[in-house]
Amino acid sequence: MSANERHSVAEAQPPAEPPRVDAAPAARDELTSRCRMVRLPIVHDQRGNLTAVESGRHVPFDIKRVYYLYDVPGGAERGGHAHKQLQQLVIAMSGSFDIVLDDGHRRTRYHMNRSYQGLYIGSMVWREIDNFSSGSVCMVLASEHFDEDDYYRDYYQFLDAARSAE
Repeated sequence: MSANERHSVAEAQPPAEPPRVDAAPAARDELTSRCRMVRLPIVHDQRGNLTAVESGRHVPFDIKRVYYLYDVPGGAERGGHAHKQLQQLVIAMSGSFDIVLDDGHRRTRYHMNRSYQGLYIGSMVWREIDNFSSGSVCMVLASEHFDEDDYYRDYYQFLDAARSAE
């Protein structure tokens, strides 16, 4: 299994049917309905551009928490979990990184490198973030406050829950 296809939970056994990895967002049926690229508005100005993100307008939820990842060491991975209810909008504020999304049937890799584009991630989608460039900043807008009970941190528990919900 390649580095792009491996799951974050190294000690678990591989699933009977590993999800396919798509290199670019193509027709993705269910994953598309729960995840999508969002183009944010740009106000162009000779003094510098401005982009704003508004709850209910650019994201389909009220923003209750904002956090960001930075100074990520080369080769490190973040994420490696899914949320039962939480929704997120992920934005590359500086530099670039990749996000692999997995709905239990298909895995799709997104390359994030524009501060005016966000990736909306709905609930029950496994995410892994890797390939951070030097100096990158990943900002996350979340629909809920932190709640450990909302997490699936074991990939195979997530798979069981995702596939049983069908």
